[in-house]
Order: sequence, then structure tokens, then C-alpha cells
Amino acid sequence: MPFELAPLPYAADALEPYFDKATMEIHHGKHHAAYTTNLNNAIAGTELEGKTIEDILKVVDKFTPAVRNNGGGFYNHNLFWSILRPAKENNAPSGELANDINATFGSFDAFKEEFGKAAMGRFGSGWAWLCVNKGKLEICTTANQDNPLMPGVGCEGQPILGIDVWEHAYYLKYQNRRVEYIAAFWNILNWEQIAKNYSVVK
Repeated sequence: MPFELAPLPYAADALEPYFDKATMEIHHGKHHAAYTTNLNNAIAGTELEGKTIEDILKVVDKFTPAVRNNGGGFYNHNLFWSILRPAKENNAPSGELANDINATFGSFDAFKEEFGKAAMGRFGSGWAWLCVNKGKLEICTTANQDNPLMPGVGCEGQPILGIDVWEHAYYLKYQNRRVEYIAAFWNILNWEQIAKNYSVVK
């Protein structure tokens, strides 16, 4: 079966005022939809048909840039939507994930600072990730629609959290103020889902 664009797990305006409705509609309904269509077109008639997106990404360096760019865009955005939710007060991780974040980075605030610096430091378009690499939490970044599942990107492991720092993710609301977009991101993270991601791969 070809890959399909899943609906957002919440209304397009559910993340306001942090992520606005217009941006969500364009980001999901146009950008993510295009990655999905173009990925299906890129793998049609090839040995990649019928494979999972994870299996495709692990060998993506052997195939065309269209497979890489659109496969990454499809996977990255699926993860991105899944780890967001409407804002709640005192939004922070708990349990084992919180303990391991504190042990690895010193504190949740220190983690947020390091992650934010990584996201700000990614020049141009790309992503910042919290990954599990050999059982340990690590922060890293990738360019364009690359992700840690791809070989040779200088960022390894299983991503459990990621932020899209392409301008299309924030330009309508925040213009060039990426730092404000990153600050807003913390208010709408679904830490329960991120903890589930962590429990599967740690």
C-alpha cells in the first residue's frame, strides 16, 4: 500500500496561541501532503515499494535524492505531529524519562537550554532531535529533511522528540524569530507520548 497522510491528531487551531491555525493547515495540508505524494512517486516500481518508512530511511543513501528528501519529510512530520498537543500548565516530563533527562543533562531546564541552542544553531533548514543512542539520551541536529535513522548524517540513534526549524514551520506567526518559535514549542509538547517513544527504544 502507498504511504498515506494521516490527519492531525487534534484540530488545526488546537495548538494556538503557540502554533497558529493557518501555519498548521499549510504545514500539514500542503508541505506534509507533498512529501507523502512525492515519496510514493519516488518509490513506485522500485524495490522500496511495500517497505516500512524506517526500513527505507536506513538504506536511503543508496537511492535518489527524491527518496531521501520526501522519505525524511514524511517520517519527520509524522513524529512531529504526534509529540504535540494542546497546551497544559506546568508541562514537563515525569517518571523515568524525567529522571534520565536530569541525569544526562543536569536538569530539565538545562536540557531545554541545550536543545534550544542546538535548534538555533542549525543553519538554514533542518531539525533538532532528542535521540536514544546506544541506550543514552543525546541531542543532535540534521539538515533539510534528514533524520537520525539515515546513515552518515552525523546524528545517530532513535529520535523520540524533534523540532522542525524550516521557516515554513513558523514564518507566518514568528517571521524570522526562530527563538520565539522554539520557546513556544515547549508549551505544547506531549510528554506522555514522548515517554512512550522512549520506553520502546531505550
